[in-house]
Amino acid sequence: MPLVAAEQEHVESIRRWRNHPQVRGTAIYTKFIPEDMHRAWWESVSADPARHVMIYLRDGVPAGAVTFTDHDPEDGSVEWGFFLDVDGLQERGDLLAAWMELEKEAIAYSFDVMKVTRLGGRTLARNKPVLALHRRFGFVEVPDKSYTTEVDGVLEQVIWTEMTADQRRTASQGRTTAQRV
Repeated sequence: MPLVAAEQEHVESIRRWRNHPQVRGTAIYTKFIPEDMHRAWWESVSADPARHVMIYLRDGVPAGAVTFTDHDPEDGSVEWGFFLDVDGLQERGDLLAAWMELEKEAIAYSFDVMKVTRLGGRTLARNKPVLALHRRFGFVEVPDKSYTTEVDGVLEQVIWTEMTADQRRTASQGRTTAQRV
C-alpha cells in the first residue's frame, strides 16, 4: 500500500520535506521548522486520535507525507494536507506522477479506510496547480469555508475544497466513462 502510518523513523524526513523552500512557499505557515518545534509537533500529533500522519511510498521509498486532522468519526469528516519529497522525486524525474498518485491514494485512504463521508482541505488561492489538481480529482470549492489570513505580512485568500463520498462516486464514474471512450 502506498500510504503507511508514520513512525519515529520518519520524523526527520517529514521535517526535511516540510522545510523545503518550494513546500514552505505554498504553505500557510511558511517559517522554517526547527528540530525542537517539530519534535513537539510529533509528540502532540502522536497522542491525538483525531490526527493521523501517513507516509506516502513511491515504489517502496518514502516520498511524502499526508496529514489528516480534526478527524470526527461521528460527523464523518476529516481535513487533509500533504507535501512531497521535492528534491528526491525531482532527482528521479517522478515529481508529477507522485503528486497525482499521492492525491489519489489519500482520497482512497480517507474514504475507504477512515470511512469518512467528507474530506476537506485548505489551499492558498495563489497555489493554482494544487487547486487545479483538486478539481481534477472531484473536489469543489466551498466559499462559506474560505477565508483570508496573513501569510508573511500579506493578506492571502485561503480556499477550502471538499469532496463528499457521493461526489467521489460521481467523479469516479465520470473518469471510468471517459477512460472507455
